[in-house]
Amino acid sequence: MWKPNQTAATPPAPEPARPTPPAATPAFDTRSTTAAGAIPNSEQATIGKSLVVKGEVTGSESLYVDGKVEGSINLPGNRVTIGRNGQVAANINAREIVVLGKVRGNCQASDRVDIRSEGSLTGDVIAARISIEDGAFFKGGIDIRKPGAEPKPGAPAAAETDKKEG
Repeated sequence: MWKPNQTAATPPAPEPARPTPPAATPAFDTRSTTAAGAIPNSEQATIGKSLVVKGEVTGSESLYVDGKVEGSINLPGNRVTIGRNGQVAANINAREIVVLGKVRGNCQASDRVDIRSEGSLTGDVIAARISIEDGAFFKGGIDIRKPGAEPKPGAPAAAETDKKEG
């Protein structure tokens, strides 16, 4: 029984809700890139939706393009990802190229070119591997080259040589 001279055991007051800082979110939709292993990392630069770059883009880190780029992108040892909102009118040279948006220009990858279902690529592709998902748009030529088998400039391709001799 409760006695008036004893203090009632009151449950502790709940702590006031502390505002938690929002988790760091990348500037792009990770659902589309995580599926194929294009996981964002700290060594990735981003060209945001409202940015327009005209000229040559070079560097030593991976690049995510969600804005517009006109000119050339030259990141030979890295990944270039064209986001859903990205519009690129440039030749791209990279280790890996992932297309979710629109690209007009030739793509040369030492490893692979990946055109996702929402992506559009108009231009020639030179790569060791290529992947084109159902629903993707592609118009151009494809040249599959073994890694490290870069032909000398001006030398005819092996297929052209075989046609001339045979």
